[in-house]
Parts: sequence; structure tokens; C-alpha cells
Amino acid sequence: MNLKPQRNRIVYTFIIFLIISFGLLSRTSFTPAIIYPYLGDYLYAFMFYFIIAWVFKSQTTFFVLIVSTLSCFFIETLQLYQAPWIVEIRNTTLGSLFLGHGFLWSDLVAYTFGCITGFLGEFIFYKKRLHAI
Repeated sequence: MNLKPQRNRIVYTFIIFLIISFGLLSRTSFTPAIIYPYLGDYLYAFMFYFIIAWVFKSQTTFFVLIVSTLSCFFIETLQLYQAPWIVEIRNTTLGSLFLGHGFLWSDLVAYTFGCITGFLGEFIFYKKRLHAI
């Protein structure tokens, strides 16, 4: 389960902004209460998978999965660090969206599923394209 796809950064930029839109919508009253606490984190990791794929355009899907998952875990673990300077950053809108506020184990689960979804989506898409050739 390891492909080295030819990624198009324009397409990936569009995907990233589409996921951001869904992520912002997930924080509205349209989201059912049962998935509200997890959907944003899931979409955050899903988006992060495509950001890492955009940055590391020539890397394998497995590499992108590992780096995106570890990055999300690092950012979540960083929430345990509460120095005044980073709390100040977290109190801004962008800082809050990127860094979050408090560590939750459930976020790690949501991140794992989000990154795996990105991996599987990309893997299946490119595998179908390879078989079509």
C-alpha cells in the first residue's frame, strides 16, 4: 500500500480549501451534537494529510501518512505546553485554529482517522489511475 503519485499542487490546493470550508461549517449548528466534538479534528487531520502531500509532492503515500499523523500528534501534544507566549498565540483566531487549546486523547483518534482517510482516498484514486493506463 505504497504509491508514489504524481501530485498536482493546484488540485491539492483546491482540496485543502474545500476541506477548510467543511471544517469551518463543522463548527456551526448544522453539525449533529454526537459528532460535533470530533468532526473538526477529523477534518483538520484530513486537511493536514493534503498539506503534507502538497509540501512533499514527490513522496510516497505512506510517507505522507506517517508525517501528517505525527505532525497532528505533535501539535496536539504541544497543547500540554502552556507558556504565556504560546497561550497568547492560541488566543488569536488563527492560533486557535492551528494549535488548538487543550490536549484530548480523543483528538488523537480523530487525527488518526482523518489522516488514514486522506491516505486511503489518495491511494485508491491513484491506484485506479494506474490500472486505467
